[in-house]
Amino acid sequence: MKPAARLDEFVVGASNRMAYAAAELATSRLGEISPVLLYGPTSVGKSHLLAAICSQAREQRPELTTLVLSAEQFTTNFLQALRGTGLPGFRRSCRSVDLLAIDDLHFFIGKRATLLELQSTVDTLHRAGKQIIFASDRDVEGLAGLGSELTGRLRGGITAAILPPDHDVRRGIVAGLAARRRLNLPNEVISYLADHLTRHARELIGGVNRLEAASHMLGVPVTLELARESLADLVRSSSRSLRLADVEKAVCKAFGLGTDDLQNSRRSRAVNHPRMLAMYLARKHTGAALTEIGRYFGRRSHSTVIAAEKAVRKWMATQADVVLADATWDVEQAIRHVEDVLRAG
Repeated sequence: MKPAARLDEFVVGASNRMAYAAAELATSRLGEISPVLLYGPTSVGKSHLLAAICSQAREQRPELTTLVLSAEQFTTNFLQALRGTGLPGFRRSCRSVDLLAIDDLHFFIGKRATLLELQSTVDTLHRAGKQIIFASDRDVEGLAGLGSELTGRLRGGITAAILPPDHDVRRGIVAGLAARRRLNLPNEVISYLADHLTRHARELIGGVNRLEAASHMLGVPVTLELARESLADLVRSSSRSLRLADVEKAVCKAFGLGTDDLQNSRRSRAVNHPRMLAMYLARKHTGAALTEIGRYFGRRSHSTVIAAEKAVRKWMATQADVVLADATWDVEQAIRHVEDVLRAG
């Protein structure tokens, strides 16, 4: 049997801190702040948090009754009860609990009869002071199809986003999984997975699974060389095609620059260093030629792009602090920050 999800196993970072805080509040103060909506793209930890909240609530108060369902399960059970004589039993099972958690809330959009049943269930639990938690792939604005009454309820609770895991969270996921498996992963291998498998947690778990299998099959310890060889196809599929405009947008967003700052002729450090970083990242993440990169970032020559790339590599080699839009950054932290923005889209 799969072990129950736990809140203390959830790796917390900038990408999910608000959602984790909402989960802690919901667990410690059941019914006081309800409903809770956790939203974000697939495989960022929403289902883990739902299950962990219920598990921890039961651990703290064993007398509690909790129910975790996907929206599809709720719909199927409701329709089966509707066709037979089981509607009272279905309603009792959903409306007599202390904590109801429903995943994939967006699934209910367009299902009128099921939506009415869900609304009645939410109203009943809300009046009784019980805790309701939802997860969805979109925020409240994207759930308008649920109707104004239910979205109004959501706005009266807590909504919290979970973004794709940033670098620190990815490292934590890999390190935590390896520790639970008692798998010895050197720090350089943990960093390799966090740097190259960047889309979501399941991809990282798949990478660890493959490394463990390769190590077992070959009878050798996990090394960086083994990671590079055994994960080559996963790394290739993880990387998406990026355009120069994507890099420019990410750098501007990361450092609070205007949309045209990187393409103008200004040469102050506040703009020049971000522009050099953008050129470096364009070389790393796009297939654009040197001349194309130079033209895009202010009609500069290909030799300027080469110089920018060399400068950034020197910053990295010397672990330098650089000025980026009037703030001082550790260069590697700055690069990870921009790459996290790129991955989030």
